[in-house]
Amino acid sequence: MRRQAAAPAGLVGGSRQQPALSGDGRLLASLVERGGRTTVMLQERRSGRVLPLQHLRNRQPHSSPSLSWNGRYLALLVQQGGRRQAVIEDRATGRQHPLFLPAGQDPQELSLAPDGQSIALELISGGNQRVQLFDLSGLLEPDQAPGRIESGGGPQP
Repeated sequence: MRRQAAAPAGLVGGSRQQPALSGDGRLLASLVERGGRTTVMLQERRSGRVLPLQHLRNRQPHSSPSLSWNGRYLALLVQQGGRRQAVIEDRATGRQHPLFLPAGQDPQELSLAPDGQSIALELISGGNQRVQLFDLSGLLEPDQAPGRIESGGGPQP
């Protein structure tokens, strides 16, 4: 028996790239062309409703979207002047957190951990490519799956 992907309501049509699902599968972030610029679109999968992202306008093109477990955090690369910058949008508070990298390090791709406590960045520096992990635990609250016990929160099963 072959499974066929069903297109949920509201998610059909248009050219999309670099899809990223939240850990719970509720939200979909993808890149779309709008007015000649690549921009990130965040949608609820079931309804197809497009969710607003306040701080990302005027910092395009966007690339490499990544979502936390419940979709509270959206990490991506934005254009800041002549260089790319990794940023994290906190949808619960409306704040944007730029990740400041040392000069000469250009982020190419990123992946946010489902709990929002770390991020992996592919960096190019002086023609060399490497992946570096960054701890975000002092910057972001955990975005964990429902029912998950946090460390220090009581006896572990």
